[in-house]
Amino acid sequence: MSSKSNVPAQTGSAIPPDDLRRELVVAQPDSKLPHIGVVGDTYTILLAGKDTAGQFCLIDMHVPPGGGPPPHRHDFEETFTVLEGELDATFRGKKYLLRASETINVPANAPHQFHNSSTQPVRLAMHLFAIRAGRIFHGGGSAGGDPHHSATQTRRSWTSGSGRSPRH
Repeated sequence: MSSKSNVPAQTGSAIPPDDLRRELVVAQPDSKLPHIGVVGDTYTILLAGKDTAGQFCLIDMHVPPGGGPPPHRHDFEETFTVLEGELDATFRGKKYLLRASETINVPANAPHQFHNSSTQPVRLAMHLFAIRAGRIFHGGGSAGGDPHHSATQTRRSWTSGSGRSPRH
């Protein structure tokens, strides 16, 4: 019987050195963060790809009563954490009720939707794991989104075609 291990010996550090060119980024709610209006919801970009060396972006989402995008899919992962309120989520045709502090991950290419059926606004934190995805919201929404805007008219124009958002 051999006493040698089949596990390869580790050479050097598995963690790369600190990149001193990168700075700490602090997203403060009272600063001039970009607000994007998408289907009547307001998305505030807390961290963009330029802030995370292209690794991800973080978006604070305000979904008013009746708000949320129609069914759609895209080629990047999304993770949502409900910060306030309750939200209906549909994943591959199955419905879920999400409550504050619950988190879901939507795999790339999977059909999904969320909708605020309550009478209160919902806040979500969304992590996008493709920087191209973060740029989609700049192209598909309107700058300076209004958290009090009605979602009905915007959603109607979004769903009049294929039921999928442009590039989202």
